Amino acid sequence: MSDAPNPPVAQAGGDPFGISKLVYILYFIGFVNGITTIAGVIVAYLKRGESTPAAASHLTFLIRTFWIGLLFAVVGAVTMMIMIGMLILLATVVWALIRLIKGIMLAMDGKPVPDPETWLW
Repeated sequence: MSDAPNPPVAQAGGDPFGISKLVYILYFIGFVNGITTIAGVIVAYLKRGESTPAAASHLTFLIRTFWIGLLFAVVGAVTMMIMIGMLILLATVVWALIRLIKGIMLAMDGKPVPDPETWLW
């Protein structure tokens, strides 16, 4: 037996971006019900270590999208009293949609996210 770690393997069906695509879909559905976004971030954390480097870049991107989006949602909710909160929440939704659309397009093309740790897109 060897102590060397197992190399990342492709997801079922030979698509290394399968889990990433699933998490993107869960995030999109989360705009309607919210709970699937939490499920998506849990899946992203659980599968990031066993994914290929390209797929892991998407999972890192999605995890950061969750936490940064949550941060701005909380800031928007807190500032609702001073009338700027609605603008912050609207900007957060637009920001998240842009990130998710660009990310899923890259995953569909089989490309990694160029800078998964960016705050922008």
